[in-house]
Amino acid sequence: MLEDWFSVVKTRFNGAEAKGEEKAKSNVPSDLLYKCPRCGNVVFMEEFENCKKVCSSCNYHSRLTAWERISITVDKNSFCEFDKDMLSKNPIDFPAYDEKQKALRDDTGLKDAVVTGVATIRGYKTVIGVMDSRYMMASMGSVVGEKITRAIEYATENKLPVVIFTASGGARMQEGIVSLMQMAKTSGAVARHNEAGLLYITVMTDPTTGGVTASFASLGDIIIAEPKVLIGFAGRRVIEGTIKQRLPDDFQSSEFMLQAGFVDMIVERNRMRRALSHLFKLHNTGRVTK
Repeated sequence: MLEDWFSVVKTRFNGAEAKGEEKAKSNVPSDLLYKCPRCGNVVFMEEFENCKKVCSSCNYHSRLTAWERISITVDKNSFCEFDKDMLSKNPIDFPAYDEKQKALRDDTGLKDAVVTGVATIRGYKTVIGVMDSRYMMASMGSVVGEKITRAIEYATENKLPVVIFTASGGARMQEGIVSLMQMAKTSGAVARHNEAGLLYITVMTDPTTGGVTASFASLGDIIIAEPKVLIGFAGRRVIEGTIKQRLPDDFQSSEFMLQAGFVDMIVERNRMRRALSHLFKLHNTGRVTK
């Protein structure tokens, strides 16, 4: 009998507690607090944003939008965007692709998954590209490939360094073979930039995978990564299934890639501007503005 009574009381208590939590949640604005997905630390959203969306407890680097990345990287009012009105077509008539594109443009304010342009970083003029994972996981379709190629070609013509912040799920399946062609096109542009003796830096952010990793993301003269970033080509389960071996727990993390020699340096977000400007100075590239 006591057990039955206890279970009833426990059920009522849990129910009341759940209702109390529900009520508390309903009174708290959804954008007031931020809970870190890695360590569970809760801070005010304003504090989190002031820290450039880096967790003050465990140093988790949350994903940034393209414009957030640009605002914390380039000098104020120095960014001039390239090809801002370029739109993707539907080359293989993929069902509902046009509708999905329109919905994403409305939701994100972007025309596609990358923003490119020219700017200064601590006085050094550079061409910059930033991928945005909100737009179809920053998959590389015809517009992404074309914008990146044009940006690199502009840098080659004007003898400027290039910095590209990568974040992608790979090639865009909705554009079929056209998306795969972008790997060769962007790589060719990087090769011509390299032949001109100019500096190309890639900064890998979370996640950088698939055809982007297999093309322009891996071709930087210097490859930087943020902490704990996922970097790879195929998925972990695919690789384990192919080689019939268990992979290390930190496999495809930026720290693992640094140890393996694939990444040259890991730079925290609040030090990125300084690191890039030091590299420009070291390589004597980019025109210093007065």
